[in-house]
Amino acid sequence: MVIEKDRYTYRVTWSEEDEEYVGLCAEFPSLSWLAESPEEALHGIRQVVADVADMTASDEQIPEPIAVRKYSGKFMVRVPPELHRRLALEAAESGISLNRLASAKLEQ
Repeated sequence: MVIEKDRYTYRVTWSEEDEEYVGLCAEFPSLSWLAESPEEALHGIRQVVADVADMTASDEQIPEPIAVRKYSGKFMVRVPPELHRRLALEAAESGISLNRLASAKLEQ
């Protein structure tokens, strides 16, 4: 079975430990597929995801693909108070908001 309009996020990488390529899916972090070639690893992980996506028949929650999720552009990060103070000081000395400073540092 192939998922219609498959929009999940896949990655293929080499596993030194297994001495094979491993196919991964970001939305299903517990799933993987080992194969001798990158193409086979990608095909294998896509097949596993398609089989798991069939779980909808048993009322299990299937993750929405990252590619189609809506993001607000906001998230909260907790940092130690001393780091917060240092960043606030750096932002003030640069004449920018703490938010702009944090955003710039995340882009690096």
